[in-house]
Amino acid sequence: MAKGSGIIVSAQPRGVFTEGTLSGTPKPGTLMEKVPGTDIDGTGRFTYRVYQPGTDGERRQVLVLLEDALQGKTATDAYTTGARIRMYTPVAGEELNVLKGDVAGTGDDFTIGQQLIIDTGTGKVIGTTGSPESEPFECNETITDPTADQLVWVTYTGQ
Repeated sequence: MAKGSGIIVSAQPRGVFTEGTLSGTPKPGTLMEKVPGTDIDGTGRFTYRVYQPGTDGERRQVLVLLEDALQGKTATDAYTTGARIRMYTPVAGEELNVLKGDVAGTGDDFTIGQQLIIDTGTGKVIGTTGSPESEPFECNETITDPTADQLVWVTYTGQ
């Protein structure tokens, strides 16, 4: 299970906070990307969607969707399309809780120290498959036989 109750675990985060408008209904801890080919919206911000560059583990800016604490939401409350969102780009060594996708009928266990990639189309972390360009997270806990998506405690590697 995740560490703490928020997405950012590090006590003094040194990364970059970003705001935008949401396309989709992801939960906090999901990895996001700017919607290609869209201009800024009426609020002066870009629109963001779940990470989907084309292949698992492709290099992109890592943007982690944060919980909406200013409106009393928690790390388990999903957003809705059009919502104003806050995201965080970590620096190497920072600890976070990110969303791990459950893959039904597979052995999708995680172990401490395991390298993780971002699954395209879901924005959730999965175990490394093939030869990815990037393995941006290292797992800090053991997850055995998950039956649903859950937050997992990771360290951002910067890779």
